[in-house]
Amino acid sequence: MKLRDISVAAAVLLAGVAFAPLAAAQGKAAAWHAPKTPWGAPDLQGRWTNATITPFERDAKYGDRLALTDGEVKGLEGANADLVAEGNKPTDPNAKVTDLPTNCGRGFTGVDCGYNAGWVDPGTRIIDMGGVKRSSILVAPANGRLPPMTPAAQERMRTRLAAVRGGRGSFDNPENRSLGERCIMSFGSSAGPPMLPLLYNNNYSIVQTPDEVAIEVEMVHDVRHIRLASGGHLPADMKVWMGDSIGHWEGDTLVVETTNMRPEQNFRGASVGSKIVERFTRVGPKQIKYSFTVDDPQIYTALYTGEVALNAASGLIYEYACHEGNYALPGILAGARQQEKEALAAARAAAAGGGGER
Repeated sequence: MKLRDISVAAAVLLAGVAFAPLAAAQGKAAAWHAPKTPWGAPDLQGRWTNATITPFERDAKYGDRLALTDGEVKGLEGANADLVAEGNKPTDPNAKVTDLPTNCGRGFTGVDCGYNAGWVDPGTRIIDMGGVKRSSILVAPANGRLPPMTPAAQERMRTRLAAVRGGRGSFDNPENRSLGERCIMSFGSSAGPPMLPLLYNNNYSIVQTPDEVAIEVEMVHDVRHIRLASGGHLPADMKVWMGDSIGHWEGDTLVVETTNMRPEQNFRGASVGSKIVERFTRVGPKQIKYSFTVDDPQIYTALYTGEVALNAASGLIYEYACHEGNYALPGILAGARQQEKEALAAARAAAAGGGGER
């Protein structure tokens, strides 16, 4: 090698060494940061979806393992795709209810197979946050399962279930039906808190002002109001739908504390004394990390925490016209009244027949 070639090579090597820290610094400076609103707050605004096939509680076979392997993810997402494909097959127009599949998937069986694939949209993917594919929404306790209920809560649960099994009390009047069936609140805990994915309508729209963050929930057209102004919670005897939510910023994270939940909105048996702390952090252009911790010592022996990815959604959120298509509720109540009439007629007939024999 000529002297000139050696000199050029040395210069290139030295230049690489000299510019390496600068390149690293530039790379670090180029790291993504959450955009800001005109008043300087982290911008969470937009339309988001938490649709996922990741379950709320972890399958016991995974133990304390939060991260799934690539093979496990492929298997779970593939099985879901097969279920969707099966549900998309044409149905014989002459088929009766008794001809339908005994198990139509997603927990529906027999005559409860009211939703075909065209009406459901729970998602197709496992939660992916920071490259970790999640085995459950719950991250604490470590086993990804709800902590044990207190003895008193277990007894109340047994009493409530016994009452339901012992009669038709849930069909006596509209007030005994679920909030979702009555078009009052979202099914499950879509509106929250905590805000969790469901069988369909897993979309949200977030709008901010300097004093409030408002979250429109697609399911049953709910709107959460999170006030950012200083001040304490409402008096304890003032229970409101979706609770009384107060938020503040911790760096780029919106922290929301909610109390004063209405007793009817008892997610997983929650008490009116529960406190939920949520955290919204914009971690990328197309994702918000949403976490929640539930503190409910009247019901559970420990706190529990979950994490959900809110991914950017395309399109608009359309009106959820609940009452206009709510044929099931009057049908359920009318069916119960018809059963009562038939039972009364049978009892009268039996009494009349018995009287004639005497």
